[in-house]
Amino acid sequence: MVRTIGLTLAAASLAACAQSSTVSRNAAFVPSAKQAAIKPHREMRVAAREPSSVVRHERSSESGAATKSAGVASFYSEDSETASGEKFDPNELTAAHPSLPFGTKLRVTNTATGKSVTVRVNDRGPYVPGRVVDVSYSAAQALGMVNSGIANVTLDVMR
Repeated sequence: MVRTIGLTLAAASLAACAQSSTVSRNAAFVPSAKQAAIKPHREMRVAAREPSSVVRHERSSESGAATKSAGVASFYSEDSETASGEKFDPNELTAAHPSLPFGTKLRVTNTATGKSVTVRVNDRGPYVPGRVVDVSYSAAQALGMVNSGIANVTLDVMR
């Protein structure tokens, strides 16, 4: 009698295990209606940061778009990939701007020295409050700001 009860309980346990594995195996084939969107890490990093402020804007009378601004520039020399997807090259004349479209040509002028350089926007930033642009190392050399690290600049959007 004890054996019969034991065998019955064992059979019931095995039947329950077999049934639950069948349910979970079938559930794996049912696609979920709620799936998380996968975004590249760089986009998420950019979205989490606050854009920097611009000290002064001058607007073009024709289009109303900001064509000139002023503030503090900094430079960066190490990055693996830009927000546009390009590989960062410190030897190119490029810049990071918080809102201008990628590919925009931008003339950056150091107000203390009068030196200027035309850069192409291919990244987002700077992420330090009060800064208006981050330029590549070679652009910083052309502006004469490598030793100081920052410079007061004016930005002119070139068409």
